[in-house]
Amino acid sequence: MKIERMNKGEWGKIRAFFDLRTQEGIVIKGFKLVEGINGMFVGMPSQKGKDEEYFDTIFMDRDLRDELNQVAVDSYENDSTSQPNPNPEKAEPVEPETGASMTDELSPAEKTETVQPFDDNDIPF
Repeated sequence: MKIERMNKGEWGKIRAFFDLRTQEGIVIKGFKLVEGINGMFVGMPSQKGKDEEYFDTIFMDRDLRDELNQVAVDSYENDSTSQPNPNPEKAEPVEPETGASMTDELSPAEKTETVQPFDDNDIPF
């Protein structure tokens, strides 16, 4: 499993929203990283019921949930791509992994990676 994208911020006790890609290639959206009294934990995607209560839409065994917690917390603490760079002129250039590519033909503005922003429809509450 791999964290597909993570949107960091502070929404009450929620510290991040993220999507998960399984080894089979399935992307599950709507996970939350929550700051609890015993540290951070992953909140499962949820949906509001007719009684105005939220219920989880994804269920995992304890072992898989513990592994997901570890992967999500590690990604939250070590991922610098979600943080804006305060000194962009000191950023190291990223070299392409292969030889010549289409990015060599693009202007500098087009070479920057586009990040899909979150909107109100991505927040499950």
